[in-house]
Amino acid sequence: MGLDANPPAGTRDFLPAEAARRDRVFATVRSAFERHGFAPLDTPAFERLDVLTGKYGEEGDQLMFKILRRGIHEDTGEADLALRYDLTVPLARVVARYGSQLPTPFRRYQVAPVWRADRPAKGRFREFVQCDIDTVGSDSLVADATTIVAIADALSSLGLSGFRFQLNSRKTLRGLISAYGIPPALEVDTLTAMDKLDKIGVAGVADELRIRGLEARHADALVTDLSGDVPMADLRHRMSSTNLGREGLAEIDSLVNLVAHADLDVEFTPTLARGLGYYTGPIFEVVHDGLGSSIAAGGRYDGLVEALGGPATPACGGSIGLERVLEILSGDEEPAGLDVLVTRLGGDEPALALAAVAREHGWSAEPYAGTSSKLGTQLKYADRRGARAALIQGDQELAAGTVTVKHLTTGDQAVVAVDDLPSHLRSLLDA
Repeated sequence: MGLDANPPAGTRDFLPAEAARRDRVFATVRSAFERHGFAPLDTPAFERLDVLTGKYGEEGDQLMFKILRRGIHEDTGEADLALRYDLTVPLARVVARYGSQLPTPFRRYQVAPVWRADRPAKGRFREFVQCDIDTVGSDSLVADATTIVAIADALSSLGLSGFRFQLNSRKTLRGLISAYGIPPALEVDTLTAMDKLDKIGVAGVADELRIRGLEARHADALVTDLSGDVPMADLRHRMSSTNLGREGLAEIDSLVNLVAHADLDVEFTPTLARGLGYYTGPIFEVVHDGLGSSIAAGGRYDGLVEALGGPATPACGGSIGLERVLEILSGDEEPAGLDVLVTRLGGDEPALALAAVAREHGWSAEPYAGTSSKLGTQLKYADRRGARAALIQGDQELAAGTVTVKHLTTGDQAVVAVDDLPSHLRSLLDA
């Protein structure tokens, strides 16, 4: 039996057309982030295991791809490294390490792959790209508002519409826990169950609360509010009965006002919890009618830099799940092809020289490097490459100092002097 040439489960190969499409999407997102003043940052694909462990909630540690100690001198079977699970914890490590060299606040973006040992499924991969923006060193809600507006701008720049922001705060959630009398030790379990409301419904949340050890009186009170005629209003009322809940609600209301100028669809969602364990303040998710899951998310995480050895540092950010966005975007757009294919009828050196002339004047150009000497075969290759024009120079053209330029869309062709080639291509390709 031969070697299985498929990529590992949960990963994908991207052939040229799809790779080009993805690159255009990434470039659009980067441009949008830069318009809002975020600067690029890059970090290693893997981190020390102790940097990542304990930062992502109950499932994060289980879903990390751990790297065993390997090499000539180490073969213990133990892991001390892991592929990065997200881009936020590596950012916090960078700030903890280089904070004195960075401006305050530090605003960065990063578009890069992350890895999670999740069960592969439709739209769920083990290797995927995240597009992050973060502001580190500001406790102002202006930073949170900028995150939301910049993410909306990036999504709109991709031609996406019909998305809306769901907004909450970890403060209101902690206030909610207190209002129901739920023990602090069960806070994470309760919020994890609530966060699944959209997926499993009220009955499912009730079952999960009991499985996670909530007393019946606490679970029943919460389920009663979730089952009411106006559950979101009932939950907000509960939140407002505690000081911490009122503080969180005030932050949410202020944040809604700060992004009002951007004319976004923003809604307070009291059940939104966000699974990652490092959030401390306002949190959000972006949902789209075309998908059953979020396409972007983020929030404030004021304690993460300090947890990685740096000083107490406020921070907030957000991440676009580009894999999900790509599912929504139309895939009908033709990728940008080659401008010029130079056939190789009159020899290798003349073909390379003509390709160089085209590139010097700003067009992408490729000399045919296949084995066939037939013009028809070379033109078929040009068509598969999406070339817009073909340059044909056989012995006759070489002797006359000319080149035949064939427009591959219309089929029209003209014989021009080599010296006139740039101006002819300009009229042909830049019109």
